[in-house]
Amino acid sequence: MLAYGLGVDSTAVLVELEKRKVRPDAILFADVGNEKQETYEYLPIIQDWLKKVGFPPVTVVKYIPQNFKNWPPYYSLGENCLTNGTLPSLAFGFKSCSLKWKVTPQNQWTEKWKPAVDYWYNGGKVRKIIGYDASPKDQKRYATAIGVEDPKYDYWYPLIDWNMDRDACKQSISSVGLPVPPKSACIFCPSTKPAELLEFKKEYLRYIIAMEARAFPRLEKIEGLWRNGTKGTRGGIKRPGKMTDFIIEEKLLPKIEVEKIWSSAPKDIIRNQEIFAQGGEIPDWHDFIEMFTEEDAINENVINCTNCSC
Repeated sequence: MLAYGLGVDSTAVLVELEKRKVRPDAILFADVGNEKQETYEYLPIIQDWLKKVGFPPVTVVKYIPQNFKNWPPYYSLGENCLTNGTLPSLAFGFKSCSLKWKVTPQNQWTEKWKPAVDYWYNGGKVRKIIGYDASPKDQKRYATAIGVEDPKYDYWYPLIDWNMDRDACKQSISSVGLPVPPKSACIFCPSTKPAELLEFKKEYLRYIIAMEARAFPRLEKIEGLWRNGTKGTRGGIKRPGKMTDFIIEEKLLPKIEVEKIWSSAPKDIIRNQEIFAQGGEIPDWHDFIEMFTEEDAINENVINCTNCSC
């Protein structure tokens, strides 16, 4: 079973497995609900290729929350953070968001998958394929993960075994006529580099601003999605703690637009929660998020803002 992320490394795993005539029994993509649109657009491309080579299709799985700390209900990692006024756990130095939104739904699906159930019953372990490549960053992740004992799974890191770094993965994908997929990550991922943020669509930037604004009053030890600012000494990259500050500094959005989202989004979320708690009707999360991420909606809000005293 391949834990597929719709990104470069895990796509290279698929290509190399096909070249080696190793057919996976299942390919699972855990959708957190906030991947870049470019990533979702790659799904039909890889599905066509998988059909062509006789591999099983990608099965999309998703974590469905059952117990909510705050209301209304949420159905994506981003909605989870906006509802609870927090940031993804990676911003705090943890990885529980990945465990909750990626690992858990994959494991839940596998626990109902008859081949796995039968194999476990007979004392076997399901081999779970993880797409860590041989670059220094992933080697560190591998060093932490290797040797972990699991009663149900045997973990395999084939790109490490094959000594394939990121460039080798891209070359492998291109060699079979597939386009190289974009980096797979949530639009508000704390591991996003400043240079990557420069290329983001405006609706992604607006989402980031709203998330940091909503969480900011509750943050104590960090400033934002990039934790705390760095000066860029000793080979590091200079950046502020808040992605919002970088967006303003680089003029990726007009400052008045940033300020409008920063001031209004948190208030609107809290107001919606209060209305919902009293039994009133509110927009669903999709419609509400569009209010501060879609260009036409935000421009209308900014025009209104210039004519008021907010």
